[in-house]
Amino acid sequence: MSYLYLKTLPPPAKASGKPRFSRPGIPAKFRRPIALVLLGLGLYFVSVALLPIISFQIEYSRRFAQIVSPLASANYSRDSVLGDIATDYTQLNNWFTRTSPETLQSTSSSPSDHLIYQISIPKLKIINANVEIGSMDLAKSLIQYPQTALPGQLGNAVIFGHSVLPQFFNPKSYLTIFSTLYKLETGDEIAVDFDKIHYRYLVDEIYEVKPEDLSVLEQRFDGQYLTLITCSPPGTYLRRLVIKARIVDY
Repeated sequence: MSYLYLKTLPPPAKASGKPRFSRPGIPAKFRRPIALVLLGLGLYFVSVALLPIISFQIEYSRRFAQIVSPLASANYSRDSVLGDIATDYTQLNNWFTRTSPETLQSTSSSPSDHLIYQISIPKLKIINANVEIGSMDLAKSLIQYPQTALPGQLGNAVIFGHSVLPQFFNPKSYLTIFSTLYKLETGDEIAVDFDKIHYRYLVDEIYEVKPEDLSVLEQRFDGQYLTLITCSPPGTYLRRLVIKARIVDY
């Protein structure tokens, strides 16, 4: 007598519209809310970056005189709003990359290299910030451009500072210290302590120039001037904001 064994097939799945096996994942009822949350976060972060720039253009930029210098390059592209991402703008020697090396060399050294003094801007809560002459690292201090006049001398002391989006402003961080420089107005005070002497300047002019414009370094010897320069609008490298002040007596 012989035996024959047959393997029975598993019963068919119930007609429920669902597969017998499914991969683990986000339940369908949560997918739409999560997608909306992620979309909202994306829009929020974009607005955090763009709204201050738009607000600056509407509220402040219109009151700054636009100066077109004959030193500006005709080949400069205004589309480069955020600057060359490969360029380190915390290094001052990269701020005039479109200028000839011969021009930069003429302003690159001074017998007063590596002096440090302090500047205060009460309206912006900047107190005793270090200004270094001869350095090129804006992450460590404000920098006075070499071969510009020393504070208290006839001529123009030109100070550069880094800026980012205004909401990240910290008066004690040199990476953000000039982020709210655009809030200064004519008549605001700037104080300088140099060589144990206290100097007081009042803002006289506010304007913008193109990034490669070297006219901001020009020296006038009919008075004692102080010029503060940073990027404009804050967080971009589209233009340079120039704050020019004149020394006053107490």
